[in-house]
Amino acid sequence: MEQYVYPLIGVPLIFICTTLGAVFVFFVRKKDISPRLNKIFIGFAAGVMFSASFFSLIKPALETNVSYMPTWVIVMISIALGAGFLWLIDKIVPHFHASENSDEGLPTRRLSKTSKMFIAVTIHNVPEGLSVGIAFGVALSEPNNAALLMGALLLSVGIGIQNIPEGAVVSLPIKSETGSSTKAFIFGMLSGIVEPIAAVIGLFLAMQIQGIMPWALAFAAGCMIYVVAEEMIPEMTSEGHDHFGVWSFIFGFIIMLALDCIQF
Repeated sequence: MEQYVYPLIGVPLIFICTTLGAVFVFFVRKKDISPRLNKIFIGFAAGVMFSASFFSLIKPALETNVSYMPTWVIVMISIALGAGFLWLIDKIVPHFHASENSDEGLPTRRLSKTSKMFIAVTIHNVPEGLSVGIAFGVALSEPNNAALLMGALLLSVGIGIQNIPEGAVVSLPIKSETGSSTKAFIFGMLSGIVEPIAAVIGLFLAMQIQGIMPWALAFAAGCMIYVVAEEMIPEMTSEGHDHFGVWSFIFGFIIMLALDCIQF
């Protein structure tokens, strides 16, 4: 039973950290986050996600033994499927990118701008929760593997760390749009609920269907890489050449690498 303590800590943690980030709307007087601070936050989050994609998902996927085809082929296909899945969601589900001031997805007038901003963030939170859940599911399917459990917990810690500034980045534009700190906090908090839901789904699938382990790990990595490449990198490098976003990306990458390499 002790092994289940790890996911009971790690899965709620990613949601709690998003909520902590959303609390910033009550302490920041400005309705908009400064471009420089936004690039620092986005760069750090991108670095954590990019590092986690490789060291917490792709690496263990490549180390999985399968008999029906080379593991590296499975990883390649799954990364493409994960990225393709997020791309399809982007094209179908109506949402709004505050940084670009533009709509994406199928056109509709039924949703407000605030709702579309909320949906945009929620979509991109899915792969984070999915990756944490899959990591815990893989660890729990291997009896008495404390290293895998600790690795999954550290992955959730890394995702949680980047969720704090991300929660602020999500909530402040909504505060600017609605003029209400309370509404912005609620939307920011609710955007994080999808993460533990996706985590539970990923955990269940990884535990119950042993054969999908490398597929699931690499699929989650593909989703995260797509978010980083499509959304975060353009935003953290926009408006000038001050390199704050780039250095923040590198710092986030190193932090996640260090967490993944910690031995207990």
